[in-house]
Amino acid sequence: MLVELSRGPWVESVHRVDAVVAGPNGRSTAWGDHDRPVIARSALKFVQALPLLRTGAADRYEVSDRELVLACSSHSGEPPHVEAVRSWLHRLGLDEGALDCGEDVPLGAEAAIEHHRHGRGPSPLLNCCSGKHAGFLTVARHLGVDPAGYIEPDHPVQLLVTEAVEQLTGQSLRGHEPGRDGCGIPAFAVPLVALADAMRKLVTPGQLSAIDEATRPAGARLIDAVVGQEFWISGTGRHEVTLGRQVTEPLLVKTGAEGVFMAALPARGIGMALKVADGAGRAAEVAISALLAELGVLGPEAVERAIHNKAGTEVGRMTVRSTAGVAIASDRT
Repeated sequence: MLVELSRGPWVESVHRVDAVVAGPNGRSTAWGDHDRPVIARSALKFVQALPLLRTGAADRYEVSDRELVLACSSHSGEPPHVEAVRSWLHRLGLDEGALDCGEDVPLGAEAAIEHHRHGRGPSPLLNCCSGKHAGFLTVARHLGVDPAGYIEPDHPVQLLVTEAVEQLTGQSLRGHEPGRDGCGIPAFAVPLVALADAMRKLVTPGQLSAIDEATRPAGARLIDAVVGQEFWISGTGRHEVTLGRQVTEPLLVKTGAEGVFMAALPARGIGMALKVADGAGRAAEVAISALLAELGVLGPEAVERAIHNKAGTEVGRMTVRSTAGVAIASDRT
């Protein structure tokens, strides 16, 4: 799959995209290299949030559905996001100093402008991953372990997160050396097809039941909380919000840095994942829209996007040039 940016009659840039759609019973369709190792970055947060539910931490600390969504988010740092995370930490008896995600300024453009206009500095609460880290701290509190170092690969919290990734992707990560995500947690490379399959399993109750008795209700609550809450997953004007307004059926969708998207259609038991070779986020947004159009969830206009200059004039277009997807053999069930 190729995403082309044209300006006038000229093709200015080309982005190569590898993508996989995993359907019911493990039947998959691929564009490009389905086995390429991919660090999913923040697109994996739905899976990383499962220990918050499976351990009972969410119930014990009365984690609301909105907070559960924030645990899966890369929020824009808008005031509602920040105040919700602050309130969650306060209920745990913690403050922003407990967050190991690092200080940042708002990710959202409008929120950043307002933030700087008021002369405010960076804060861990503004980090787009602060909700995920609040979830990790909740698990640490529930386990009764020292939260210090909760982002380290051998900390009990991260061991549970890695276990969830292994179970949903079907990949053993034992002995694999992780990288570091932007927020500091371990980041493993996993075949693209396994990431798509993880999203399929997440929205397939029978697959979750096969893992253990706690995983099916955890997945069900996660889906119920997340569907339709794209603002809390991302923020004003972000692509997840745009997709949430356009799709014709329930959707879980999450972007990750370096041109990654993962998504699922719960009503049909379909999961998908894509990676742009050069890491271009703009190409990833057009590509995930094209996959959803291929599945009949968006209209055909989703395969193109107009490019505007600062004056609002259309100066180019981004278009998906896709060869037909190829069915790939699978023994996944």
